[in-house]
Amino acid sequence: MFKGFSKAFVREAINRSAENEVDRRRFLRVAGFTTAGVVGGGALAGGGLSAPPSTAAIRTVAEVSDDAAISDAAVLNFALNLEYLEAEFYLRAVTGEGLDDNQIDGVGTVGGVTGGRQVEFTDQVLKANATEIANDERAHVDFLRTALGDAKVARPAIDLDEAFTAAALAAGLIEDGERFDVFGSEDNFLLGAFVFEDVGVTAYKGAAPLIENKTFLDAAAGILAVEAYHAGLIRASLQARGAEEATIAISDARDGLDGEADLDQGLELDGVPNIVPTDENAIAFGRSAGQVLNIVYLNPDSVTSGGFFPDGVNGDINASDDSA
Repeated sequence: MFKGFSKAFVREAINRSAENEVDRRRFLRVAGFTTAGVVGGGALAGGGLSAPPSTAAIRTVAEVSDDAAISDAAVLNFALNLEYLEAEFYLRAVTGEGLDDNQIDGVGTVGGVTGGRQVEFTDQVLKANATEIANDERAHVDFLRTALGDAKVARPAIDLDEAFTAAALAAGLIEDGERFDVFGSEDNFLLGAFVFEDVGVTAYKGAAPLIENKTFLDAAAGILAVEAYHAGLIRASLQARGAEEATIAISDARDGLDGEADLDQGLELDGVPNIVPTDENAIAFGRSAGQVLNIVYLNPDSVTSGGFFPDGVNGDINASDDSA
C-alpha cells in the first residue's frame, strides 16, 4: 500500500523539475502571494504568519525555510490539479462554460476539456447551491494559482464524458454498452458530484501532514472545510432523493480502486442512514496522493494517466498507487 510521499521524495521531485539553478531560485522567489506591503513588513511566527491567511496576509513561500517551500509547493500543485477538475465540472454544469484562459496556464502542457454542458435544473435551490459550489471551486483555483506564482501547474487535459461512463460502469449503475450522461439530469449531476466531493475531502485530509508552512496549512484547512461543506450538501441532497443504493455502489467502486482497506462509506452503513463518513471516533479519514489518483485515474494499478485525467496530472506528484 502507498503510505504517502516523504519529504525527501518531494524535494527530489521538485529539484528535478527545475531546469537549472536560476529556475529553482526563481521558483522560490515567486511562489506564493507577493502583495505589496506584505513582503516588506511583519514577522513570521513559527514558520507562518500570526494573522489568518488572506490576499493581504500571506508571505511568499520563499520567506520560510527552503525545505518547506519545496514540499508545500508540490502538495499545493497536486491540490490545484484536483481543483481544476472540480471547477470545470461545476462551472460547466451551471453556466455551460469552464475556466477562463487566464486561469489555466502554467508549468506543463495546458490540456483541453472533453464534455460538459449546462444542466437543465428544475430545482432552483439545487441550482443555487450548485452555483455557489462552482464559484467556490473557481476561487480555490485562483487562490492556489496565486499562492504558487510562476510555479503553478497548468490545467491538464480533463475528461468529463467517457470517464463518468467508466465510473458508472465500474459501480454497476449502468450496463456494458450504455452511457452515463452526468449532465443529463439533476440526479446524474448529483451522483457525479458525489464521485468528486468525498475524494476531495480525503485528499486534503491526507495532504495536511505534508504541509510545513503554518500559513499554507491554515489555508489548506480552510479549503478542506469548504470541501466538507460541499460534500455534506451533495450527500444530503442525494439522501433526500432516495439515492442511497447508488451512493453505496459508488463508494464500493472507490474502495475497490484505492486499496484493500474498506474506508469509504455511502449514505447507508449497517442498515442505518449515514450522512457523514467517519471512523468509530467520528473522525474523517484521509487518502494519500497515490490513492486519490487511483480514483481519478479509475485504475487500481500504479499509472500516471487515465480516467478523468487522460494525459495525467501536471506536476511531479502524478503516479497512482499499486493497490493490488
